[in-house]
Amino acid sequence: MPTYQSGVAGADAPDQYGVAGHPVSHSWSPFIHGMFAKSTAQNLIYRLFDITPEDFRRDILKLFTGGVRGLNVTLPHKQAAAELVNELTPRAARAQAVNTIAFFEDTTLLGDNTDGLGLTADLERNMKLDLADKRVLILGAGGAVRGVLGPLLERELREVVIANRTPAKAQKLAAEFADLGAIRGCGFSELGGSTYDLIVNATSASLQGDMPALPDGLVGEATVCYDMAYGRGQTPFTAWAESQGAARACKGWGMLVEQAAESFLLWRGIRPPTQPVLDALARHA
Repeated sequence: MPTYQSGVAGADAPDQYGVAGHPVSHSWSPFIHGMFAKSTAQNLIYRLFDITPEDFRRDILKLFTGGVRGLNVTLPHKQAAAELVNELTPRAARAQAVNTIAFFEDTTLLGDNTDGLGLTADLERNMKLDLADKRVLILGAGGAVRGVLGPLLERELREVVIANRTPAKAQKLAAEFADLGAIRGCGFSELGGSTYDLIVNATSASLQGDMPALPDGLVGEATVCYDMAYGRGQTPFTAWAESQGAARACKGWGMLVEQAAESFLLWRGIRPPTQPVLDALARHA
């Protein structure tokens, strides 16, 4: 791996990081990475960069040539970021989606994807779920899903079903990951007939205050429903999950924090403690 370049602006100048997305004003990443930096005594600043899809390549390259050392990448740029970087980690190459970019001293841009590690860490470490032999339904087939499929399928799940508004997109994505385990794709209207142990909402619908129309019968009394979206109060998905009698209905705060910790590890060589940040978000969010 290339050698990381830090502190080029001077020994006392903080290294620059940030998150690129569109929109991005809602992001809690500056708060999270600010707590990480304080707890690990790292000298850095972290900013929001709202970049439109048409300006993505130009503006990202301008940030790195201007001294930025690393970026998180969020909607809608994760697949574009995979095409931009010089090198991909194995998990990012598998996902063909990038949520973390690191800049190295030989000017290499390394793309990683920490979404899957963030989700599995939250489910297993924070929520104490055993994923082995579970039936999992994932709603959506975009870049967010690409990042989590590999790490999920490593858990020897009984089955993963990807459901999407456009069935062909779900089927194509399932085919790409079929070598890792039992996985299939379908449309929302094709669901039904049996309950799932875990349902993960990875659609962008929650960001618009909406969710796909789903048939009854997907949720049992032991089903955990997990929304990758996060925000104050309930999301449309968590409200639906509770109306269906789910055992637990959770938002993606834990995934957000855990994937950020993995990004921080790539950039700074230290994995920060996450529990203090989770506690702070529980109070403020």
